[in-house]
Amino acid sequence: MPSLQTDNLFKLIKSMSKSEKRNFKLYVNRVQSKETARFIQLFDVLDKQKKYDEALLLQKIPTIKRTQLSNQKRHLYKQLLTSLRLIHTQKNPDLQIREQLDYGKILYNKGLYMQSLKLLDRVKQQAFEANLDLLHLEIIEFEKLIESRHITRSIENRAEALTTESEKRIEVIHNASKLSNLALKMYGLYIKLGHIRNQKNAYIVWEFFKSNLPNVDPEKLTFFEKIHLYQCYVWYNYILQNFLQCFKYSQKWVDLFKKDVEMQNKDRELFMRGYNNLLAALFYVGHHSKLVSSLKELEKFAEKNDDSFNVNEKTLIFLYVETAKINTVFLEGSFTKGLKIIPNIEKKLKEYSIHLDHHRIMVFYYKIASLYFGAGKNQEALIYLNKVIHFKEVGNLREDIQCYARLLHLIVHFELGHTDLLEYIIKSVYRFLAKMEDLNLVQSEILKFLRNALYLERKNLIQSFKKLKNKLEILVEHPYEKRSFLYLDIISWLESKIQNRTVEEIIHEKFKKSKKGKNRIMLDLE
Repeated sequence: MPSLQTDNLFKLIKSMSKSEKRNFKLYVNRVQSKETARFIQLFDVLDKQKKYDEALLLQKIPTIKRTQLSNQKRHLYKQLLTSLRLIHTQKNPDLQIREQLDYGKILYNKGLYMQSLKLLDRVKQQAFEANLDLLHLEIIEFEKLIESRHITRSIENRAEALTTESEKRIEVIHNASKLSNLALKMYGLYIKLGHIRNQKNAYIVWEFFKSNLPNVDPEKLTFFEKIHLYQCYVWYNYILQNFLQCFKYSQKWVDLFKKDVEMQNKDRELFMRGYNNLLAALFYVGHHSKLVSSLKELEKFAEKNDDSFNVNEKTLIFLYVETAKINTVFLEGSFTKGLKIIPNIEKKLKEYSIHLDHHRIMVFYYKIASLYFGAGKNQEALIYLNKVIHFKEVGNLREDIQCYARLLHLIVHFELGHTDLLEYIIKSVYRFLAKMEDLNLVQSEILKFLRNALYLERKNLIQSFKKLKNKLEILVEHPYEKRSFLYLDIISWLESKIQNRTVEEIIHEKFKKSKKGKNRIMLDLE
């Protein structure tokens, strides 16, 4: 039976563009040998496979025995990386600088100290201008090594100058490392838990953030020090649901790149990540016009650079743009119109499947389910909610999405009239939320309502809808209960049931009213 396991070599080949594959063939064909012909054949077979199938691979290439396959794949993997490095050196300043650093070491080993120092001095300036602090320090340390071992007399007071340079770079790297570590930990905390659940969580997050945030002067920081600082504040405020502050630091992040067009080109991924956080913050504060204009800016940047985007950048721009489009639909209440973007999302999810992490896929499934629910397509919503609930690789990943997917799953079954299933599913959801320790007041009230509403007559059911709506409206502004409404617009659903209208009509009407009179949050962002 053919093996369908994933394979690193297979993934690498599938990530390559047509031009990269063509360049690889030209690269390896420079040296013709029996061994070369064999791994070219291996490359061709893997390139044609849609899924990694080891049994079929060995069948197609009988000259390779099973015991040899591992070595052959390892050799091919190395040759592919070497070929790709040659292609991408001209596109990546860090690769160019590392190449020049290697040349400097070769010159040094040949005893050509002055030539090596001259090359290092030139490439050091390039590293400084590109804000590549680690490489900058590595070059300085190599210069120090040459100066300490050989009397070059290159420049007077050279030792003092290099020492000062080194100390400055070390300070910058130390700050950047502490800030990037904190940003990563805050992001990891969000991925696991989502937004804060109670005062205890809020205190833990605040204490952790403050105790790990280095004491720095933002005005004196280098480019990447500032970016890492903004990242820290973005995730900190995102977890605390302080979306105005999240907007503030996301905007600083994007503006820093806007002021330095060269850095936009050198680290496009980080620039786009800033936009993604900005778009998310704008969605949560409900600033539709700025969300639309910022999305257009990102799409324009993507269109301008599309031909030179690598696979990672293409994957990210898909994630960021399509997520923002869905969020725009949620704000407008234009769910039926929004269904048109789902086929492209499904196509891209399949196309980029080997590059996407499970967290991203699950979030898309939940958002697509919400789109269908808003458009009144409950059977379709059920399909995607089941994908979230039965997601195989979840573990402790996005417990918040898992919890609210189950609540929406219950509401969809209620809409479909599946009363025979609801009683069992409600008990299952209770157990799940208790296990996750995430049964808050909003969830509890929804579950109680659904359990009691199963067999109510319509007259009594309307009264139950109104009663639940009144209870939940009190919780909308609660500092910790309000997070539930970020995942599920339960108030609009209740209003739709009370008024006998669609969810889409209710949300779109609210959107039109909000456009007529800007709220305070929107004015603060202008």
